[in-house]
Parts: sequence; structure tokens; C-alpha cells
Amino acid sequence: REKTMKKVLLASTALVMSAGFAAADVSVGGDGRMGIIDAQGADDIGFTSRIRISFSASGETDAGLAFGGSVRADNSGGGAAGTAGSVFIEGTFGKISMGDVSGAAEAAVGDLSGVGLTNPIESNALVYLSNVNRPAARWDYTVADFGVHVSADKPAVGFDAHSLAITYSMGDISFGLGYEDADIVAGTAILGTTLTADASADHIIGSVTAGFGDATVKVAYGTADIDVAGTTVDFTQAGASVDFVSGATTFTAYYVNYEFESGGASTDLDGYGVGVAYDLGGGASIKAGYESFDDGVATTDDDAFDLGISMSF
Repeated sequence: REKTMKKVLLASTALVMSAGFAAADVSVGGDGRMGIIDAQGADDIGFTSRIRISFSASGETDAGLAFGGSVRADNSGGGAAGTAGSVFIEGTFGKISMGDVSGAAEAAVGDLSGVGLTNPIESNALVYLSNVNRPAARWDYTVADFGVHVSADKPAVGFDAHSLAITYSMGDISFGLGYEDADIVAGTAILGTTLTADASADHIIGSVTAGFGDATVKVAYGTADIDVAGTTVDFTQAGASVDFVSGATTFTAYYVNYEFESGGASTDLDGYGVGVAYDLGGGASIKAGYESFDDGVATTDDDAFDLGISMSF
């Protein structure tokens, strides 16, 4: 009888546990890297390594409403505060996300392709106004090949940003176009410059991505007006990247230019990068990259490179 009771207890426990797991989907993943790096501003080659564990969870209501979220273990505190990670609900109305979510313009346009193990300078990343105050919120709605995206930062004293964007794909070609506006207080660093007075900014940015056999090319352009105490600063950014896949090897290159103009004076900043990645299989890749960026500071090295193994779990 005692053995029978134990079997019943074990069977009941297993049933309860399996029912709990069936009600929600929780998964664990992560990424890691190890290698060498000579970062911008560094005098010597050093080591770079890290491992990050990420968690994602999702579920569905009886009415078919999907919900879920994700966060990295190292950002768990920010996830609890809504400043890291993100949560979402999704249905026929589209998808609403909150937390550390990209603004609508960034979601539609994105960045140029990065290079290397760490993106040591990361000048492939384009500049945006949104996702400064969190939790930010974004609504995405897609019909066939057309998408609409709307976002807003958490309303806060000192910075208030909104964004609207559209996306469209046609075969191997995709388009993204976004608009952002923001009200900003003095002392805030935005679009590469620190404001000396309260300001307002408007930003329009777009991109075209096209596939040509084994190659993918992306071109992006953005322009912004920053009104600082009656003085206008014009900011433009333009760049392109290409990825070429040959078997297990991917070759990547990008170029980007930033220009500031105010009162007849202008400043140009240029950056580029080249990289190669070889897929070892199982989520591991060997990656190497070289980047150069002229930031206008004579005392800072313009170059950086890295080499190592990237891991995805």
C-alpha cells in the first residue's frame, strides 16, 4: 500500500508539473566570446571575454492573446524596473512592447552591419533620438509586406521623444522610413553633441536593403535639425554596408559619415570597418574585424581591431 501511495504521489506531482510547463513557455539562452582586442584609445592589445545568460517567456490567453518578455541575467535589476529587457502583448491589433525597446524609427531602419568580435568602435550604429527614457513603448502592426510602427519614450522631465515609421518589403528589397522628435534640456548629449541650452530636435531617417545573390547591400541616410536657443544645428548621417556570404564565411564592410553644420561652419566625421566571420557550426564562429573612426580628437587613436571566437547558446 505504501508503494502504491508513493506511485500515486509521484504521478500526481508529475502531472501538476507538466501542466504548469504546458501553460507557459520559458527558455534559457545566451552568448559568449573570447579573444583579443586593441580598442580605440588603447595602447596595447588586451583580452576580451564575457558570457551572458538570457531568459525568455511567453504564453497565450484563452482568447488567443499572446504575451511574454525577455531579459538578460546581468540586467535583471533593470528588467524589474522596466529599463532593461522587455515585455509584450500581441493580437489582431498588432504587438505592443515596453521596456528597453527601440524607437519606431530605429525598429524600421536599424543600423549598418557590424564587424568583428565586439564591434570595438561601433560606428556602424546609426544615431537615433528615441529610447533614452525607459520604459519606452512601441506598437508594431504588419499587414502582408507593409508595417506601421509608433513609439514614445517614458514621459520625463528633461527628455520627451516620439517616433513614427513605416516598413515595406518587395521580394529581396526592403525599405524603412522613420521620423522622430524630441524636447531636450541643456546638458544632454544627443546626436553627437552636448546641448548648451534647452532644445528641440526633429529627425528623418530612411534605408534601403537589397539582396543580390550571395550579397546583401544596405544604404541609409538621415537628417536632423536641432534648435538650441534659436540657433539651428543641422546634422546628417549617411552610410552603407555590404555582407557577402561564401560557404561558411561571411565578409562584411561598411562606411559612415556624420556632418554637423551651424552658422556656416561644418564638421565632418568618417568611419569604416571591414570584417570576416567563419561559422564553425553549433553556434560558434571565428570573427575578426578592423574599424577606423575619425572623431576629431587628436589625442584619441582612430583605429581598433579584434579577433576571437563568438558563441551563441
